[in-house]
Amino acid sequence: MGNRAAGAATLKRLRHSRGLSLAGVAQALSQIAVSLRQPRLPAVPSVQRSVARWESAAPTLPDERYQLLLAHLYARTPAGQMAVGAGSDLAELLGALLDLGESETRVAFLRTALMRTATDTGGMLALLSTSVQADLPAALADPSRATEQTSAGLAAVVADVNAQVGSVPMVRLQLLLAPVIDACRRLLAGPLPRPVVPHVRAVAVAAYALAGRLSFENRDDGASQALYAEATAQAVRGGSTWLQASVHMSHALVTLYSSPDPTDARRLVEQAVRVASSGENGHVRARAHALQAEIAARGGLKRQAQASLGLAWYDMENHGSSDPSNGAFSAGHLRGFEGVCELYVGDPSVAHDRFAAAASALAAPREQVQRAIVRTDQALARIRLGDPRSATALLHECVVAATTTGGRVPAIRLRRARVELRPWRREDFVADLDDHLMDALGA
Repeated sequence: MGNRAAGAATLKRLRHSRGLSLAGVAQALSQIAVSLRQPRLPAVPSVQRSVARWESAAPTLPDERYQLLLAHLYARTPAGQMAVGAGSDLAELLGALLDLGESETRVAFLRTALMRTATDTGGMLALLSTSVQADLPAALADPSRATEQTSAGLAAVVADVNAQVGSVPMVRLQLLLAPVIDACRRLLAGPLPRPVVPHVRAVAVAAYALAGRLSFENRDDGASQALYAEATAQAVRGGSTWLQASVHMSHALVTLYSSPDPTDARRLVEQAVRVASSGENGHVRARAHALQAEIAARGGLKRQAQASLGLAWYDMENHGSSDPSNGAFSAGHLRGFEGVCELYVGDPSVAHDRFAAAASALAAPREQVQRAIVRTDQALARIRLGDPRSATALLHECVVAATTTGGRVPAIRLRRARVELRPWRREDFVADLDDHLMDALGA
């Protein structure tokens, strides 16, 4: 009940901060419903009573329709600008809904919906906190005026965009990230205060690497390679081993699917392993060794793949420190790499079980692209086990996942799995899959 009271108090404070009466909120929600082309709300007095109940001593939770309307109301500043980042009224509203008993899943859905709206309406700065939006122009005009608050605000945008991979179309995320890329370049080109330099550089590394990944997803491989080169250069200047290794690993993954020569990806993975081995974080070393194992397995090098997997598990189980990448690599991810190695140089039945375990562990919204990859590989294992019908049933699910997440790699893996179904191309179940692939992916 304490949390519910806090949620009600937040809703009241948000209303008062905008000088709105209960009737004023009711009128605003009715107007938003019309603008969104939703069915009209009841008469204003009826809506006003609902607003009052949300703020009462025994508050009720707004239903899903009213939650969406409230989100649209508070996602704009009183001046009409989109603001959905940290410290915004929308962030306050979503916190209040959690206090009132709404699920984290529903709140995440609302935030994703408003991020999509931001890109529809040109709100490219919508993820910047209001304070950073106010201070950033001065810092860009004169980088010597930049502060740690400036870099923290930019870092929050990168984290927000990264968290929405798999939920928001990649091209929209690229649009939301573009202002941060431009800001980092301009700040690093100027006379930044010495204490601020490492903070801005760390943001730049994360932003450039994420932008490189998004460019790859949007099939702009030239821009992707250039952005990874920028990320690598800034990481080297910053001296952080785990940042350097992380950039090399992300770069290696996109290179594996965008370069016809596997040597390029192998070189980047070897660099990642070398840099990660000089650092002290086991999660980073584990991911580097897992990538090394996959590259070896794809090349038919069974012994090397097994050795690298053994090192990855050792690093994962004896890391002795926290994960600096906030869960970007876990035991679930590592199970997926085990499955890939078994698929190429081991037993398909073991690979299938590893993929099943990995898919079960990869349940977070941010992990849905990886989960789609794992499930597609699981279907490939079923094909190699002589069960194409069951594999095709799973591939239908993977088509939906690939369409939902917008991931380029799941789509590539789907096409490769379809190639292995050629012996059954005259079967109805393969024809149905082809229709689904054409309808969803145009391939």
